[in-house]
This record gives sequence, structure tokens and C-alpha cells, in this order.
Amino acid sequence: MARRKKKPGSGWLLKLVLLAAVIAGVAAIWLWNEKRNWRPDEDTYPDQGALIGEEDENVDFEVLAGLGASFVYLEASKGARDKDAGFSDNLAAAREAGLEVGTVHEFDPCERADGQSANYVTIVPRDEQLLPPAIRLARTADECPTRVSDAAVQSELLTLVNQIEAHAGAPVVLAPSRDFEERYRPAARLERALWLEGDMDEPGYAGRPWTVWTANAAHTTQAADTPLRWLVVRP
Repeated sequence: MARRKKKPGSGWLLKLVLLAAVIAGVAAIWLWNEKRNWRPDEDTYPDQGALIGEEDENVDFEVLAGLGASFVYLEASKGARDKDAGFSDNLAAAREAGLEVGTVHEFDPCERADGQSANYVTIVPRDEQLLPPAIRLARTADECPTRVSDAAVQSELLTLVNQIEAHAGAPVVLAPSRDFEERYRPAARLERALWLEGDMDEPGYAGRPWTVWTANAAHTTQAADTPLRWLVVRP
């Protein structure tokens, strides 16, 4: 029986495909390593820090300060009931390390502002040495068990802003996700400093400049067992 002749060049074509796959894999690994170790240049953004919450394991605030952080924001409360169990210890440890400290409340669009502000003030002390408080705006009302109108979300957010500012004695920083901003437009409705998200890219989705930028949501450091959310402040 006569042997089939191999198509000319088929072996080289396979080798080229395999080589391209290897190059793509190496590039992906390199980009992953670049991303996890990346943070903005300190000459451009000298004021850098991290967002710390329950998901962050074994944070050493002394090491964090040694790596160039000058501040941290600590997750304190969420909605009307949830609190960060490690908040008080983190607050004491951060201050002991010489870091400036701010607090974060995560807004729940399904709940009234009164309950959320009460939850916040029971864990966050009235302390003028704290940085301006931040309100994280991550969820939309689509997940609420009962329908909540956009107007109701905007109204409760405004009430919460006023209540937290009354407790803190300082204007809040609004931290909307891209989805929340597109839906409710807090940056256009409320003249407050903005905290925006954008891994390795300066965010512009709010229509006006950011004050705080989550520059890397998974920055690997020696200061914690898990990647940290790395922040910078506009000079």
C-alpha cells in the first residue's frame, strides 16, 4: 500500500502554532506578575496607602508603613447590621504604626439610611484625627428583595451622607463603582470628593477628577498574607 504524502509545511505550521501558544502563556504570566507587583510611581503620587478589611489576612501595619504607605482606610460597617470584626484592632494597630486612618461604610441600597448611620456610629468613634469618612457605593438595587426606585436610592444616600458627616464633622468621600455611577450618578448629584476604581489605569468614569484612586485591587506585598487594595491620593 502506498504511503500518504505529508502536506508540505504541515509540521512547521504545527510548530509555529505551539510556539505562539508558549509565547502567549509566557506573556500572560509576565503581565500577571507585573500587575500584582505594580503600584503608581511615588514621585508622581507620594501619598499612597491601602484599604483594609476582614478579607485581608494578617496585616502588619508596621511593614505596610515601611513599604511607603502613609495612610489606610479601614472597612468599618456595611448596611444596617454588618460590622468589620477586626476594625477596632486594625484602628489601634494602624495608629501605632504611625499611619493616618480613615473609615469606610458600605452603602446598602435596600436599607434605610437611619439604620445604616446608626450602625456606623456605633463602631466608628467621633474623632477629628480620622481622615474624611468614605461611603462605598458598590451595589445597585437590582438585588433588593423588594423593588427600590432609583429616586429612593438617591434620597437615602443623601440622608446617609448628611448623617455620617454630622457624626464625623467632615465631608464624606464617595466611592462609587462604575455600575453604581452609571445608574445613580452620585458624582453629578453630590459635590463630594470621589474615590474611583481602575486597575493600573486612572479612572474617568465619574465625569470629574478623582481624589482617591484604587490603583491596584490585588497588590502583593510583604505586609499581608493576601493581596491588598492599593490606593493613591491625588497630589
